Amino acid sequence: MFEKLSDKLDKAFSLLKGHGRITEINVAQTLKEVRRALIDADVSYQTAKKFVDQVKDKAMGKEVLTSINPGQLMVKIVQDELTQLMGSEAQEINLDSRLTIILIAGLQGSGKTTFSGKLANFLSKKKGLNPLLVACDVYRPAAIDQLELVASTISIPVYKDLSEKDPVKIANMGIETAKKEGKNAVIIDTAGRLAVDSDMMQEIESIKNAVNPSEILFVVDAMTGQDAVNTAKAFNEVLSFDGVVLTKLDGDTRGGAALTIKSEVNKPIKFIGTGEKMDALDIFYPNRMADRILGMGDVVSLVEKAQEQFDEKEAKEMERKMLKNQFTFNDFLKQIKQIKKMGNLKDLLGMVPGVGKAMRNIDIDDDAFKGIESMIFSMTDQERNNPKIIDHSRRKRIASGSGSKIEDVNKLIKQFSQMGKMMKMMKSGGFENMMKNMGGSNPRFK
Repeated sequence: MFEKLSDKLDKAFSLLKGHGRITEINVAQTLKEVRRALIDADVSYQTAKKFVDQVKDKAMGKEVLTSINPGQLMVKIVQDELTQLMGSEAQEINLDSRLTIILIAGLQGSGKTTFSGKLANFLSKKKGLNPLLVACDVYRPAAIDQLELVASTISIPVYKDLSEKDPVKIANMGIETAKKEGKNAVIIDTAGRLAVDSDMMQEIESIKNAVNPSEILFVVDAMTGQDAVNTAKAFNEVLSFDGVVLTKLDGDTRGGAALTIKSEVNKPIKFIGTGEKMDALDIFYPNRMADRILGMGDVVSLVEKAQEQFDEKEAKEMERKMLKNQFTFNDFLKQIKQIKKMGNLKDLLGMVPGVGKAMRNIDIDDDAFKGIESMIFSMTDQERNNPKIIDHSRRKRIASGSGSKIEDVNKLIKQFSQMGKMMKMMKSGGFENMMKNMGGSNPRFK
């Protein structure tokens, strides 16, 4: 996501290297490249021009501070403007104190049904709600089956009525069922079409008028670029929706929709889909996205993902074992499992400042830990709990059993030993100080 845009912005900022002051000439050259980068990312010409004009107004005449150079100052200005362009602050979903009714709209193939499941999972796990999914797509073959399949993976019930063909009636009956069963959230998955048409608009508007939703979310495929913005405009004229959901941001998208949908439709992006798994749904933070576009990483999101997966008591027990040199390969396997739950490995590394740029042209398989796990699984329980006993003959057996080379086993055991030594060195500061240091001087960590 945004890799090409990030690369082109980097090249634009490099034009300022070696200059002691931002001038009209060097800022014009840089912003010409910035405008090209935005247009290549499928941002409309008008939005790209307005953006660079605002950056130019803020950049012109600014003295370079003692500790930074013109390139760094320009990056900061562009960062602020990108954040503003994408909506400034994250927008919360509207929740009703009694019964929250959420209407999902969008074109066919945009990912509405999958998102409906992800949202139900989000409301259940992160908001403590008890949701019901309502299947109102009565046209697409197997649409209800798809919703039920998605819902079954997260243990969320689905209301359906195969004998009823009026989606308005189904929506109303779904809401009544939710009330009877003590649910406090209803997510209505509606039908999509291959293109915007009057029948679809009339139907979704009828559902809206009938159920009076607390929240209307428009789901759009980010890979459709500027077309996503145009579709959002058409839907907004009819529904006046509350927020946008961008799906498939983990794909090869140029990012134009994420950059411009807020400024052109005047509705916030509330969620982004970053994968196929049910937990691959993130709240959209404009400032964090701007940081990632500019290669600054996103430590806040990384720490939040870690906190979701790592149990505090278990983390303290792990710390105690490490500091006493009692950390075993079984403990290591547990940590690998938790890291894998956090999401795509390359995306996680991209959240570390400075690492994202270095990893751009490197493919990292989601099964990157597979070889390590195979070697550990090939160890006996005694070897996992006491790595010191793993001599040469044992290493040969582990390599053979895991389909690895003995050099790979040697490397794993050496790195495991070095990790233990590093943890001993941290004994005085502790893990908490390490996490604080990750934040550096960033005010968000104070």
